[in-house]
Amino acid sequence: MLNTSSAADSRFTRSGKDGSFYNNNGVMVASVETYKSTVNFSNASYKVLGDMQEHVTPGSYKVSLSFTELVIESDEFFTDVMEAMERGDSPRWNFQGAIQGRNDSEERVMYRDVLPDGDIDIHNLSVGDAIKRQFNCTVNNPPKLASLLGTGR
Repeated sequence: MLNTSSAADSRFTRSGKDGSFYNNNGVMVASVETYKSTVNFSNASYKVLGDMQEHVTPGSYKVSLSFTELVIESDEFFTDVMEAMERGDSPRWNFQGAIQGRNDSEERVMYRDVLPDGDIDIHNLSVGDAIKRQFNCTVNNPPKLASLLGTGR
């Protein structure tokens, strides 16, 4: 067997309460239930004369970020959106996404020049007493890895 570690070690699993966002000053502004950061790479195809194989060269990439904010820590994201719409503008954020591991390790990624993109929940209510708002954003600067989760093994 190549992988001798256990299939699922519950000591290292993480739940929705292990993620949070911090503002540019390092102050926690949101606990997050769901959190997803993705990158989409687009390449340009080309063919060299006399070569039957098609090749690609890097073209561009887009970093997307989506999260569900649990409105517990701060309404900063929501008030930024509402105030920007009043001005006829779009909010811009710099923040840090953090995931806490069970062994006190932390994975933290810095996101700069983040703009809302697509749907953002303005006003919603569902069964239960926690208000949640879904945010979809585009990150205009490359994310920077500040720390990586460790397994503590």
